[in-house]
Amino acid sequence: MKKENTAKRLNKIMSERNLRQIDILEHVKPFCVKYDIKMNKSDISQYVSGKVEPSQEKLVVLGMALNVSEAWLMGFDVPMERHNEDDSKKEGAPKIMQYYEMLNDIGKHKATERVKELTEVPRYAKNDPNYVNAAHADNYVNAPEELKRLEEHIMDDENY
Repeated sequence: MKKENTAKRLNKIMSERNLRQIDILEHVKPFCVKYDIKMNKSDISQYVSGKVEPSQEKLVVLGMALNVSEAWLMGFDVPMERHNEDDSKKEGAPKIMQYYEMLNDIGKHKATERVKELTEVPRYAKNDPNYVNAAHADNYVNAPEELKRLEEHIMDDENY
């Protein structure tokens, strides 16, 4: 059952995520290029004002760009979350990209600054010489016994 319309849903997203119409346009640009769909400021303005409903292809692009279900964006009483076949692949690190994509330009700038700051803190950096990775490589199984004994000795020594 339809509860609202696209204009109300777009306004809700804009309010919740602190987005402007131009921000939405920036979010849709990569998808427009990828799928050869034209969308401009006037289109977004008409969708937000409720003067025009987006075509199916533009609705899909908006849904992908805003990471919401097209049915929800149309105003239907369904979950807002977008469910993709690729969601099973989006575990761990890529989840941060989902959060990042929800940010406006100011938020993206701040997030980038903070991640950059973390990479400058030695204990978070990949090249930290004090970082201990106790996992053995696959070739450890075929390593000489002398090397295995040395590594076991190091693991047992509290000074290491």
